[in-house]
Amino acid sequence: MKAKRAGQIAWRLTLHEFKAFRSLGLWIVRRKDGVGPGDHAIAYTAPQTAMLFGFLFVAVVETVALAFLIPWPLVHALVLFLDVYTVVQLLGLHAACVTRPHVVGADGSLRIRYGALFDLRIRPEDVVNARVDRRYPEGSHFQLTDEVLDIIVGSQTNVRIDLTTPIPFVRPLGMRGHARVVRFHADDAPALVAALKQAGTVKAPDQHIH
Repeated sequence: MKAKRAGQIAWRLTLHEFKAFRSLGLWIVRRKDGVGPGDHAIAYTAPQTAMLFGFLFVAVVETVALAFLIPWPLVHALVLFLDVYTVVQLLGLHAACVTRPHVVGADGSLRIRYGALFDLRIRPEDVVNARVDRRYPEGSHFQLTDEVLDIIVGSQTNVRIDLTTPIPFVRPLGMRGHARVVRFHADDAPALVAALKQAGTVKAPDQHIH
């Protein structure tokens, strides 16, 4: 059982990396994944961009410094490979988040994403209400408590979606859960809620909690 679980995790990590590398190509040509005609794409990267590029700067400086400091060719090549791979991974993570935004579909559906790691599709008939609800939870990116799922970006969420019934979701490493409430971050939370109202997904008046 443990070996099977380890294999599943390895497969999902490989799949995530493949999607991240593909996202680099989409980023270069300025294309979005999964955004069709009439859809509203809502970004969510603003709270983490500065920190991510800070990590990138440190990784690049370390790569250049170690290139001059390590005298042994084999060790030098290994460290250089690892550092360059780290830089590419960080760029891939950013590219995946930029090219895979949240999407309010023309049909009123909602797609909540985090890069290549998370993708939750919500049908319009499953939504009771959507509102701006700014919170600053601590901890990991994905937290589930009493059927409330938090998808945290930069230590914050600002949109709350209430559902008619718990819906299934899959965590980045394959663990499954069910959520009746989903809280996540959008760079323009009012625009996302407005798009849901315009599509007829949200019929109750939205509430703003700051």
